[in-house]
Order: sequence, then structure tokens, then C-alpha cells
Amino acid sequence: MVRTRILTVVTLGTLAFAGACSRPNPDSAPAQKSLPPQPVQVAPVTRRPLERTLTVAGALFAQEQTPVSARVAGRIGNLPVDLGARVRAGDLLAETEPRDYELRVQQSRALLGQARSRLGLSLEGDNDQVTLEETSLVREATAVLNQARADRERLAELSRQGIASAADLEASNASFVVAQSRHADALEEARTRAAVLQQRRAEYELARKQLADTRITAPFDGIVSERRASLGQHLDIGTPLLTLVKADPLRLRVEVPERDARRVAVGQTVRLHLTGDTNIYAGTVRRLSPSLLEASRMLVVEADVPAAGALRPGAFARTEIVVETGSPAWTVPTDALLTFAGVERVFVHEDGKASERRVTTGDHGRDWIEVTTGLKGNESVIRHPAGLVNNRPVSIGTHAPTPAKGN
Repeated sequence: MVRTRILTVVTLGTLAFAGACSRPNPDSAPAQKSLPPQPVQVAPVTRRPLERTLTVAGALFAQEQTPVSARVAGRIGNLPVDLGARVRAGDLLAETEPRDYELRVQQSRALLGQARSRLGLSLEGDNDQVTLEETSLVREATAVLNQARADRERLAELSRQGIASAADLEASNASFVVAQSRHADALEEARTRAAVLQQRRAEYELARKQLADTRITAPFDGIVSERRASLGQHLDIGTPLLTLVKADPLRLRVEVPERDARRVAVGQTVRLHLTGDTNIYAGTVRRLSPSLLEASRMLVVEADVPAAGALRPGAFARTEIVVETGSPAWTVPTDALLTFAGVERVFVHEDGKASERRVTTGDHGRDWIEVTTGLKGNESVIRHPAGLVNNRPVSIGTHAPTPAKGN
């Protein structure tokens, strides 16, 4: 009984297989010719200029960022800015109590006046130039020297006439030598006083600078990103007070793979897409690293991006670098492309039939897609080809308009 059932099943399976083999293949040419033409819409393959972009990840940084530190030691007497404050170059950021430095200025000014007076200059003034021979000290020594020279010459003449004694001549010579030495000492003293004057001038200017440094001003237009000190706090020289950043324009920093590095150049446009923001921000490539990073073989590229009131340092950005514009390419409507299991294909209207072509695609637009291989450019592709099979007879319905050029 069991053997009979097995034979019956085998017989039925054999008959079913034979029947399937005897049916006509729907993809065969005779079967397709027997089908009525399927109405389709077609669109020509269009050549349009495209821009080529590189998509990389990057981050936004402040154009400038610097910690502002105390230039002189002292207690903070004024701190008018706080986190988020916008300042312009030269605006007051903090001020150290200035009284100690005002007293130093007064002291150094008095010492400067004393040094000027010893050289015969007025107590106040900015011109410290002096002729050493015109100082009172040197003039006196010069007068004594001239008198000694004249006495020596007179006694020398009297000695030749036999009137003056040899002792008087020797005394006049000694007086002349002493006068010469005193004149040299007077010149040396004048030079010393001139050097002291220069020292007092430097001390006075340093005291004035320290007084000016009690006022800490902004080095550039920016925003206070961090405040580290408090009013009344005593600071040493170099203690950080706050951090100032220049946030417009921002500095976009991206890394480009080595294979694409040669395509990037200064002046190219970049487009930024931020997470959670539908706006697109534009910038310009301004700086390229002279070498690749050894660890990653990447090229560091920097672009300047206007902040536009919405961008902040530290934000992550998906970036497109426009490396080429106006590059001609063949495109087809988006609805003409079929994709299955990673295989891309279109159907071309050819001799009244739908002819399947495998293609490779490139850039995508809103209603078009670039075809890099598989088409010659003189074909018309069938739109909405779902359900079509190769060599199926088709009839053209309403001719689809040429896709609009542009993105």
C-alpha cells in the first residue's frame, strides 16, 4: 500500500514538471510579440552641467581664542563683563586697583626731574638730548683748563726771555696737567649723569606702562566665553581673568582623504549642514595644510564661514566642498531608474520595445539622477518602468517634458 502511494506521488510530480517545461516562456520573443503594446511615457537622456562635491565631516572653531590675563599684580577693582558679553577691540574687560601704580609714576617722575636738573635741563619735558660740553660742570672744567693753558704759555715766553724762573714754569705745567685731568673727569661725570637720565626716563616710562596695564582691554572684537576671576580677587601677573573668542567668521576645519586632496584648492565654496538645522550655510576655503597627517593620511582644510547669528564654535557639520562646477553629465529622471539587489537599470525605448540597460549612477538632484555608464546619451528612457520586462512591446503615450536643468 505504501509503495503504491509513493509511485503515485512520483508520477504526479513528473507530469507537473513536464507540463511546466511545455509552457511558453513569457520572456521569449514569440510571447512578447503576442502581447499588446504597453503605453509608456518617455523622456530623453539630458546633458546638463553639474558641480562635483566632496562630502566630509568637520567641526567649527573660533577664528581667534585667547585667555586674557592680568598684566600687573593687584586686586581687581572693576570687572564689567561676564559670560556671553560681546565686546569690541579696546573695550574695558577688567581693571586692577591703580593707586600703587599711580604713586610709582609720581616717584619716577620726581627722580627723572632730578636727573634732568643735574644736566641743566628743565624738570619737565620729553626731550632728553644734551650736549655734554654745554653742561655747567664741563664748562667750569673747560674754563679752568683754558686758564691753565694760557698761564703755561705766558710763563714759557717769560722763561725764554729770562724773566720767569724755571720753578714757575714747572708749576704752570703741573697746573695745566691737573686742569686737563679735571676736565676729563668733568666729561666723565657728565656722561654718567646722561646715563642716569636715560635710566630715570626708562623707569618713568615703565611706571606709566604698569599704570596703563591696570586697565585690561579687549585685543579684538569677540565674545567672553569664560570668566575665571571675581571682583575683589587679588591676582598675580599672568593669572587668567577670562577667555575671549572671535566667533565671526568661524573657522571650519575638515580632513580630506589623500586620494581627493589634489582636488581641493583655496577659494572653493563649502556648504555646511548641521544636525537638527534645515538651513544650509556657505563658506570659502582659505587655508590648506602643507602636508598630510602621518597617522591618517588626511589633508587638513580650513574655511571661513560667516556665523550668521546661528553658528557656534564646537558644532559638528557635514560639509560639501565644491571642487568642480559646470562639469557636463548625462542625466535621466529619477522615476526612470529601477534598483533591485544593488543592480541599477533603466528601460530605453528602442524600435517599439522596452530595452533594458544596466547603468551606474552618480550625483542625484531633486528630480534627476546622473548616469555615468550604460547610456550613450541619444536614447529616450521610459518613466515609471515598474512591471516592464525586456523586449516588451510599448507604445508612447504623453511625451514627458525634459527635466528642468539645475539642482
